[in-house]
Amino acid sequence: MRATTRLFQSCRITFFTRETCGLCTQAKSVLSDVWDKKPFAYKEVNIVKPESKAWRDLYDFDVPVIHISKTQAPEEDPKLSSKAVKLMHRFTVNEVISKMESVEK
Repeated sequence: MRATTRLFQSCRITFFTRETCGLCTQAKSVLSDVWDKKPFAYKEVNIVKPESKAWRDLYDFDVPVIHISKTQAPEEDPKLSSKAVKLMHRFTVNEVISKMESVEK
């Protein structure tokens, strides 16, 4: 029996973005390259949507932002964002993988 990719996803990446964001497009490309090397669970939050107002208040001028957590961790909470393992603006494949490995420990 073969293990599915989902079994190997020990990290979740939550991607905070907005439409018409050039840096966000680049960041999504980096995340795609990361996924090819080290699969992860993925959630995308468009901070412009009304239900994301708390995130917009935090990251309005900082997108793209990623939070990296264990897949079994609770959903992201804006009130706890200062404790999140995160990367902002421009990041590389190696930086993301390094943060993922630190979360997995």
